[in-house]
Amino acid sequence: MGHIVSHVVLFLSLSLAFVHPRNEDVNTYIVRVQNNKKPSVFAEVQHWYHAALESLEDSNNNNNINTSNSKSQNHSSKLVHVYNTVFHGFSAKLTPRQAQQLKERPWVVSVFPDRVYNLHTTRTPYFLGLYGDTYHTVAGPLLTDSDYGSNVIIGFLDSGIDLEHPSFHDDGLEPLPADKKWRGECAVQGFPCNKKIVGVRYITNGTYAEHGTLTVSTAAGRAIENVSYPESASGTAVGVAPKARIALYKVCDVYGCAGTDILAGFDRAVKDGVDIISVPLDFSDDAIGIGALGATEKGVLVIASAGNGGIVTNVDPWVMTVAAGTIDRALPADLVLENGTRVHGASLYGGPPMDTSSFLTLAYGAECGLLDEMHSGKIVFCYTDDVSSAVENVTNAGGAGVVVGTGVDHVGQQFTIPCLVLTESDGKMILHLLTAKVNTTVYATMDFRGVELGIEPAPAVASFSSRGPNPRSPYVMKPDVLAPGVNILAAWPEGVDQFKLMSGTSMACAHVSGLAALLKALHPKWSPAMIRSAIMTTAYNTANDGKPIINDNDRTYAKTLDMGAGHIDTNKAYDPGLVYDITSEEYYVAFMCASNHTDCSETRPWDLNNPAISIGSQSLLHNDITVKRTVTNVGEADASYTVTVTNPRGVNLTVNPMRLNFTSKGEKQNYSITIPATDLPEDITTAEGKIVWSDGKRQVASPVVIVNTPN
Repeated sequence: MGHIVSHVVLFLSLSLAFVHPRNEDVNTYIVRVQNNKKPSVFAEVQHWYHAALESLEDSNNNNNINTSNSKSQNHSSKLVHVYNTVFHGFSAKLTPRQAQQLKERPWVVSVFPDRVYNLHTTRTPYFLGLYGDTYHTVAGPLLTDSDYGSNVIIGFLDSGIDLEHPSFHDDGLEPLPADKKWRGECAVQGFPCNKKIVGVRYITNGTYAEHGTLTVSTAAGRAIENVSYPESASGTAVGVAPKARIALYKVCDVYGCAGTDILAGFDRAVKDGVDIISVPLDFSDDAIGIGALGATEKGVLVIASAGNGGIVTNVDPWVMTVAAGTIDRALPADLVLENGTRVHGASLYGGPPMDTSSFLTLAYGAECGLLDEMHSGKIVFCYTDDVSSAVENVTNAGGAGVVVGTGVDHVGQQFTIPCLVLTESDGKMILHLLTAKVNTTVYATMDFRGVELGIEPAPAVASFSSRGPNPRSPYVMKPDVLAPGVNILAAWPEGVDQFKLMSGTSMACAHVSGLAALLKALHPKWSPAMIRSAIMTTAYNTANDGKPIINDNDRTYAKTLDMGAGHIDTNKAYDPGLVYDITSEEYYVAFMCASNHTDCSETRPWDLNNPAISIGSQSLLHNDITVKRTVTNVGEADASYTVTVTNPRGVNLTVNPMRLNFTSKGEKQNYSITIPATDLPEDITTAEGKIVWSDGKRQVASPVVIVNTPN
């Protein structure tokens, strides 16, 4: 498999722009090498790498980089990381000219610049069906049968965490079994490993721990009773897989996450022996995808967030990509106009209520930067994403309250003055009301209604959650699934209550990471693709009001490219019946074909054995396409499945055969789907359908998406 990783590195590196700063600044570069070409004079590859760096010319003075003119930048200080697990190579601080020199060495496969990536609960375990009651005392079969994820190790590539937080206690846990062959350690001064946190490695320095504490506790936090966030969420806080073990790889600081450090985290996590890798970050066309492929090759499932805005990230087919959805808990707050109109928003305000019978002037504050005494005693409308600064500025100006008009999803902050957040569409309506007539005064008050449970419809796709289609290939559907990611209560390293509400696809990624750990504990021999398949084929598309899942921003029905296969269903993923397996060789070949970078005379890109079927419309302009799939029986030995087809608009699918009969567990059966030649109208983004195999008890669903790619 070494050739697979090296070729993928080469392909992805060629897709990056090679930037040459005019002043020859020193930057970090990632170098992929062929270790089998190491000269015998070097005992270790590190010695070889050091010698190679020492031999480079200093592009600023034409001397080699270890001369007296550049002692402060000698080769030892230039070497950043050495990689030897997910791929072979190193990262180093180089000028663009030195990077080009390395690229020309015959033993170097590729050289590409480092990048910096962005980091993108009391109710959700019940909402996900893991528990039969809201107090989390009646555990469902997935939790009990998997022993709550015990002995599965999740590797988190994130910021640091609060190692002493009560969510990470090890009371009642047994030591890892000897056959686990865990090779990690807690390489942090003053913190010995325990039975919950079994590994800590700081790839980057610094004390930033907020983001990691939130995501790690959401995926694998222990049960903490009587947790509350004022007026908003209370009960027993517990992660999805509370007995799963934690291995933290700190690859991010307060400024972000460098690609070279993330890749080092992948390398170390796989070498240590993790079972799952959770990456709540955004990445796509670069070395991080290689780390994920290398992990998959070693049997480690990689789960990542879809991104918080714009086009979906983390689009490699070997990565499970998670979009964010709402849950059935709301934090309702209304802006009440003098004429009785109620504009619904959300808020965490827990202070004294406003007098809803007394109306104040609703003033327009634009972005609420510099405000003066003219805003004193008024409710100020702020059209900004920086809620904290807006509230601070309105408070300093003596304002009576704040209305933010740019989006309702991020309301995880509690404020000392009345503040609510409107949806973007309602915010625009109020903006127009305040700016259309200059001499008109608008009066309003604010009604804060605490917390409501059982809200319908839920889930809905969060407005910030990144959408498809896959920017790299129409033959790989992204995102894969939808999971809770809005207003999630999770551990926080600061504050009296040590918990905080947070939104983002990072939180959605954490929920799926915990679910994957439960499935791995229940089915330890399942491959990464089988776990991914079980989660995708059992996902649901209907909200709790009995209608299709909607988009939270505009209330339209969500499409496959908004939410993937649907919202995760823990109880059904427990027993999927059939799964779609994929080897690492198949991942490599099919994806290279999909990206038009190799000869596909024998392999077609749509034949990658994904649970979802995605086709670019240009492939259907003149010819029918026949898509092949293979399913593996993981249910009862004797089983018979019949297919039901929901056709995409204007397209009639043909499935052959329409019945699959199994006589043993682990048996594989093949089927094909013929899609007729189709010319999608230009005004249609996608044509979506579905095929569902059922044995009368289980529903094994696969979305079928034709993506309009006219060019």
